[in-house]
Amino acid sequence: MAYIGELISIGVAFSWTATALLSEFGSKRLGNLTLNVMRMALALLFSLVLFYATTGSIVPAGASAEAAGWMLLSGLVGYVIGDFCLFQCYIIIGSRFGQLFMTLAPVSAALMAWITLGQKMTMMSIVAMLITLVGIGTSVLGRGEHHRFSLKLPLNGVLFAIGAAMCQGIGLVLSKIGMDHYQMDPGMPEWLVPFSANFYRCIAGIIGFSVLLFLRGETKHFRESVRDRKGIAIAMATTLFGPFIGVGFSLMAVQYTAAGIASTLMATTPIIILLPSRWLFHERITWRAVLGAFISVIGVSLFFLG
Repeated sequence: MAYIGELISIGVAFSWTATALLSEFGSKRLGNLTLNVMRMALALLFSLVLFYATTGSIVPAGASAEAAGWMLLSGLVGYVIGDFCLFQCYIIIGSRFGQLFMTLAPVSAALMAWITLGQKMTMMSIVAMLITLVGIGTSVLGRGEHHRFSLKLPLNGVLFAIGAAMCQGIGLVLSKIGMDHYQMDPGMPEWLVPFSANFYRCIAGIIGFSVLLFLRGETKHFRESVRDRKGIAIAMATTLFGPFIGVGFSLMAVQYTAAGIASTLMATTPIIILLPSRWLFHERITWRAVLGAFISVIGVSLFFLG
């Protein structure tokens, strides 16, 4: 089928938009850590069912100890630290601005790849980074006193958003290293490999979030939330669109089209999320916000296509 990779990438962008909106609802209703523990547990459950239905075994095959180790580290950075920061920023500044800051993830990935893999930074990459930063600045900066620029958002929310983007980029590079060590089992369908790799990331995720839940004394709140049917439904939908379908299909997309094209299409979430945010959260969408989102996506496009 022609353009299947591109179609998957566009679907992933909509999937991540739904995830961001649902995560904002869920974080405010259940709390950051409770929602993330539920997400990781449900993602593991969905993965086990998928593996059993396709291979007859609940354990994914093909991952060497080294590959599994890198994927676990990727889950610790990308899910535990990254998603904790991301969901916290959703609570403080909302999913629309959170997704805007996530356009910094390619910047983080490039820097991490430069440090760990020796990949060179081209002049186009540097220009793309600057354009992305200009787009974010256009959306979140406004005129303050004495005509100076001032931040329109709470600083802690911005710092959490930046931390989430940095961790996602680093986690992506760690995933790539892990996938390079992956030895595909002869009986495993090719499309199942990304889901198998993500399985190990989710294991690190549920362990890490459970430890944080215990250390912060929120276990009682978690037990109470398990009886919240609406909260469970939100967690299940967030899991389906996020760590299960979204992440799995994002890895699948690059198997059918160029990584640059796939990444660019998937990076359109900050634009797609504008209207849903207006309808669901009654947020005021200014021309600066729209312009900033478009500039940031253009920056990401240049980053990959250049």
